[in-house]
Amino acid sequence: MANRLHQLVDLLVAGLIAGTSVFLWGLVVPPAIALWLATLFAAIYYFSRNPWGTPRGEQFNAFIDDLYDRYLP
Repeated sequence: MANRLHQLVDLLVAGLIAGTSVFLWGLVVPPAIALWLATLFAAIYYFSRNPWGTPRGEQFNAFIDDLYDRYLP
């Protein structure tokens, strides 16, 4: 059950990343490109949980998992 809740929160965070990114990028690039970039950033977060592709991805994942374990049932 906890794993499904973690996946749901990951989806919500990816949605927030996508929404924020499309809004911010939409201020400087055409809407189609902003949507593409926002989708890319959300996918990077959701599928790899390695934000921005740093070599410290395992540290990010451990931090996110600890955060979930602390605040989610």
